[in-house]
Amino acid sequence: MGPSRRRRQQIDDDFEAFYAARGKDLRNTAYLLCGDWHLAEDLTQITFTKLYRAWSRIERHDVVDQYARRVLLRVFLDERRRPWRREYATVPDHPALETIAPDDAVPDERMALTSAMSGLSKRHRAVLVLRYWADLSVEQVAELLGCSTGTVKSQTARGLANLRAEFDAVPRDLERHMPGGHL
Repeated sequence: MGPSRRRRQQIDDDFEAFYAARGKDLRNTAYLLCGDWHLAEDLTQITFTKLYRAWSRIERHDVVDQYARRVLLRVFLDERRRPWRREYATVPDHPALETIAPDDAVPDERMALTSAMSGLSKRHRAVLVLRYWADLSVEQVAELLGCSTGTVKSQTARGLANLRAEFDAVPRDLERHMPGGHL
């Protein structure tokens, strides 16, 4: 095997290791951005395709997580602009959806939060996902979105206020999950 083939194999191995380590996290972030598992899969696949094409040019692999989130965010924003993407997400009870991952959250609360997130603007959703799901600093989010830290702070405040309003407006039946049938 020649030097260029060994180099290409090393690049591929590095990329595969990154995909194995971070693919699920990027997919979850994509889901939080768009609210649809199928679209999240598409966004993640497009993101990794773009990453693979640039992988050999990425010199600092210590910042590749941030770069991957930036690519994912741009893919999300680009996909939302395309006219054929102006469709509605699958309703939560649709059989085509995957099974819900087990966790301690009450299913109605999780669905209410998902519904509330879908009512936010894409900019507010992006800021909240990056700040609270991806746990990025205000400065990192500002860099990813190409705006000032003040804009991130105000978008975060407005996004949280809108999320609270959306969440309060979502009907849910929590009583059936509580012992004794009441809160």
